[in-house]
Amino acid sequence: MAAEKIVQSMAEIDAADGAVRCSGAWTVRGIARLEQRLPAFPWPAGNDLVIDCSAISSFDTSGAWVLHRTVRLLERQGRNVQTRGLRPEFGALLQLVAARATTSRPAAAAAPGVLAGIGHWAWHGMHGLFDMLAFVGESAVALLRSVLQPHRIRWRPILRNLQTAGFEALPITGLLSFLMGIVIAYQGADQLQRFGANIFIADLVGLSMLRELAPLLTAIIVAGRSGSAYAAQIGTMKVTEEIDALRTIGIGTQELLVLPKMIALIIALPLLTVYCDVTGLLGGMLMARSKLDVSFDVFINRLGDAISLSSFLTGVAKAPVFAAIIALVGCFQGLQVSGSADSVGRQTTVSVVQSIFLVIVADALFSVVFNWLKI
Repeated sequence: MAAEKIVQSMAEIDAADGAVRCSGAWTVRGIARLEQRLPAFPWPAGNDLVIDCSAISSFDTSGAWVLHRTVRLLERQGRNVQTRGLRPEFGALLQLVAARATTSRPAAAAAPGVLAGIGHWAWHGMHGLFDMLAFVGESAVALLRSVLQPHRIRWRPILRNLQTAGFEALPITGLLSFLMGIVIAYQGADQLQRFGANIFIADLVGLSMLRELAPLLTAIIVAGRSGSAYAAQIGTMKVTEEIDALRTIGIGTQELLVLPKMIALIIALPLLTVYCDVTGLLGGMLMARSKLDVSFDVFINRLGDAISLSSFLTGVAKAPVFAAIIALVGCFQGLQVSGSADSVGRQTTVSVVQSIFLVIVADALFSVVFNWLKI
């Protein structure tokens, strides 16, 4: 009795006298063995083929799919296939599967051409640029509102971001600027020795560090350190739906997340730039003494003649602009995260790349403007 139940639970197909007879349970539990037999099944010869389904005891979507696929394959071979004896309810299911299923793969989409790829890239680039400009406008409006209503400013997040983006960045920025000063003095020492112009090492190190390298190097370090942290933090909040929760209770993301980071970075970056000016000059002084035998007193005295106040302020004036770029790009890319951990990493990388690129572009524009103004 148990063996008979097992046989009845299996889907079967037999060929006799030019006809094909289907029997058993054509269900997901009974169709597996039949699936293995179908590729080698000996179909009767002839163009006209009748499939008798009157002995099918049960029928579900899996059985309907196998039967529909088998009929379609036979029709592609040029045969005229008819199914008979199928119960009305089974026939309705077979018609539903036939209407929605297909045995052929959809044609692969053609690869876009070069012009299509350029157009797609340009369109997405312009769309991202417009979104970024809209975000900058929203941040400017929120900043103006906070200036007009000082009680709206959140000082605790500002102080916390000032500590993380400013104070905690002192070791790495100081070390790198110190090494940069050493490198500049070392590379320039051999050239200056040839002409007996050892004293001008102060001009080389002082002008290059104060006007260009200190603010640019500091901004790049902060972009990689703090800008990426802003994007990752806001992106994680986006994934965990914390930002949606804040909006639900009426707290704006600009005032809570963006403005404190931007204000803190605008305060911290000029101070870090001055700090890097000092450490860079210190590194240049040490190398000048060891390589060119220029004492500290002589170096400092020459530095006072070589560097004007405008040269110092030129470098410091760039820092707030760089800070605003880094904070806005980091926060904007964090808000572009689309619900997955992979998106957090991708947007964090994009924020660092865009921040450094825009900082270098801004520095080039500053150089053009300062040259035009004879500064």
